This record gives sequence, structure tokens and C-alpha cells, in this order.
Amino acid sequence: MKLRRWLCLVLLALPLCASAKLDPKRIINESNAFLKDREPEMTDEENALYDRVVAMLAIQPQFAIKLLEGMVAENQRPSPAFSFILGNAYYASGDYAQAEARYRDAVTRFPSFLRAWNNLGVLYYSEQKFDAAIPCFSQSIALGDRDPTTFGLLGYSLEKSGNDIAAEVAYLQAVAAAPDDRDWTEGLLRIYLASGLYTRAEVLLKAMIKAYPSDGEFWLEEADVLINTDRKLEAMGLLEQAQALGIAGEDATEDLADLYAQEHLVPEAIAAYRKLMVQQRGLGEQKLLEFAQILIADHQWADAASVLDGLAAGISAERKVAYLQTRADWLMGQQKWPEALAQARAILRLAPMNGTALVTEGKAYAAQGDRARAQIAFEAAYQVPDTAYQASIELANIELKNRHYDKTVGYLEKALTLQRSAALESYLAQIRTLLPPAKG
Repeated sequence: MKLRRWLCLVLLALPLCASAKLDPKRIINESNAFLKDREPEMTDEENALYDRVVAMLAIQPQFAIKLLEGMVAENQRPSPAFSFILGNAYYASGDYAQAEARYRDAVTRFPSFLRAWNNLGVLYYSEQKFDAAIPCFSQSIALGDRDPTTFGLLGYSLEKSGNDIAAEVAYLQAVAAAPDDRDWTEGLLRIYLASGLYTRAEVLLKAMIKAYPSDGEFWLEEADVLINTDRKLEAMGLLEQAQALGIAGEDATEDLADLYAQEHLVPEAIAAYRKLMVQQRGLGEQKLLEFAQILIADHQWADAASVLDGLAAGISAERKVAYLQTRADWLMGQQKWPEALAQARAILRLAPMNGTALVTEGKAYAAQGDRARAQIAFEAAYQVPDTAYQASIELANIELKNRHYDKTVGYLEKALTLQRSAALESYLAQIRTLLPPAKG
């Protein structure tokens, strides 16, 4: 199971701003009142004009710009404070290039102009120029800005730029200052999930579920964390609880179906897949093949045939081999060996070294009494890493029937190097008793 949703939310959730609450224009507009004794002052003439246009900046930015530009025409070197206000007006009108130029002029001539740095960062953030936004927000913070939004925007910019360590620090500052702000907590959560820091992610997810119990996404993500920390039974319990509360949809049903199948809970898996088919009004090819395999494991031959027949006409080239193998498994389950052999050969025409098909071919030959051809097929499968273990067991069985005990021991020893098993070790010990005594 993948950490799909967060690594699908992962940096798509906030294309221009961290949330609907975070409006860059609001930040710009609210910065029009100066911080006394900490920022540059305008001249008397600039102040007089400012008093006339300040109320217009948010509602009539174009008209405000004309008035402000008229001032600039008379005085080609406006104060940094006036450049800042003009930058706000340009930003409000959507002229980001001019806004950038004015903010840059303000911070160049007055480097400690905190809000000019902050607004320049917001401008770059709005344009998704995150690398450029980072030093602006950093400078704003260095100058004393402790607004959680600034830390959050810096965290997101760092996250988008690939600096997860620094992003985590910034998000932590934002969360510490505004613990109820969902946006920055989600940003921190993305960092933890992307970095595989599942213990930290789990703590956040539990808090988010408590705060937003009706948001099924957090339940799904905690289930993913549990799966990735090898706690599948806990994940099943969590998803079942989410379903019982009516806050989990198709994703939870799909995850449960997969978990039930992996844990060999066949009746539960079948019920989940059936529910999923109703919810989705048809599953994708891969899910249908998985469903067919579960039905085969439960000897529900007719239902499995129905699923496979439904796939037969339109199966994609990408899943043709998987389809043919599932059909072969269905035939083998019913001991229809000639038909299963035909399916294996069809696979091998498409993929000559498909280990699973080679094992199927060997089993079909062996079931029909053709040991020689079965051995050839198993020896080929033995060369394929994914099927070497299974082929070793099959070859050991053939050599045992041929009373070649030394070869039987060799194949069993090979199998044990690939996968330890107490039962197999016991079997090997029994076969060793059949070997002739070593010559003195």
C-alpha cells in the first residue's frame, strides 16, 4: 500500500496559497499601515497623497495607481515607504512585475523594512517562485516577524524547494504559534510522511482525527502509516471503525479488501471486493484480477469465471500475462491440466522466461505423468529469481520420486537458502536419512 493520498495531496493541495484562509492579497492590503519607529517614513507630500488613496488601494487599485504614479512623476526618487505602498497598489492590480520592482527598491534602500521583505516573499509565493520567496521570508523573520503565517509560508516554500529539514523547523514554529491552524499541521504531516517519519506522523494524525473526526482522509492516512510500520491488523481495525462511523468511502473499502487478501481472510476480502464493485460500478483490471484470485482461493469457480470472462474481451496488453496466469490458476484449481498447460504456453509465447508460467507448465506436465518435461520446465523456472524457491521444491519432489536422494537434498538445501522453514528443515532431515552412508 502506498502512501498515496498524502503523496497525492503532497504538494498539490496548495498550488498558490496554503489554504482558502490564506489570501496573499489580504496580507498585502493589511500591510498598508506603517509600523511607527521601525520603518521608513514618507515625506509630507507623500503622506498627503497617501491619506487620499489608502482607502482606494483595496477597492480601486487602478485609480490609486494613477494618483500614486502622478506623485512619482513629480519626484523621481520617492521614499522607500512610498515605493512600498506603490508596490501594494501594483500587487492589488495584478501587475506583479511592477510590484516586485517597487518592493525591491524599498528593501534595497531600507534593508530593515520588515513588511516590504514579507510582501516581496508573498509576491514570489503567489507566483510559485518558491526559491525566491525563501530569503524574503527568512529576512522578515530575522527582522522580528513572528507571525505564524510567515513561518508557514516559509515552511511551504522550503518544502516545495526540496529542503524538508528546514521546512520541518519552519512548520514547527508555525504550529507552535498557531496550534489550531490546520494548514501548517498538514504541511508538517506531509514532511513526516514523505520522509518516512511514521512515528511523528502518527502522533499528528491522531491529533487531526480527534480535531476533525469526520474527515476520512486522516483515517486513511493513519491506516497507511500502520501498514507501513507492519501493523496491518491495527490498520484493518481502524478502517473498519471508519466504515462503521460512515466516514470512509471507496478508498477505505479498497484498502480493506487488499488487507484482507494479504492476511488470507478470504470471506472478508470477497465481501469487500463485492462492495467495492458496487461502489465503483466496475473495478479496474488489476483489482478484478485480484478479486478473481481470491475467488479461486475460495474455490468459487463460477464467480471467478464470471470475473475472468468479463475481462477477456477488453484486457489490456499490460495485463495480458496476468490475466492468462489467473485463468491458468483457475484451471489448475479444477485440475484441468491440458487447458492450464495451454494457458502457460500462451504466456511463454509472450514472455519466454516468465517464472510463474514455467512453474505452471511444470505442474501441468507432472500432473499428467510427464516427469521429463516437467523437470525441464522446473529447471527453467529455477533460473528465475522470483520462482527459484518454488522450482527447488518441485525439482526436489521429482528427484525424490526418481530416488535421486542426493539431488533431492541439494534442491532442498537451495530452497532453505532462499526461505527458511522449520517444516522444510524437518523434511530435509528425513531425506538425509535415505542417503547411503559416507565411505570411510
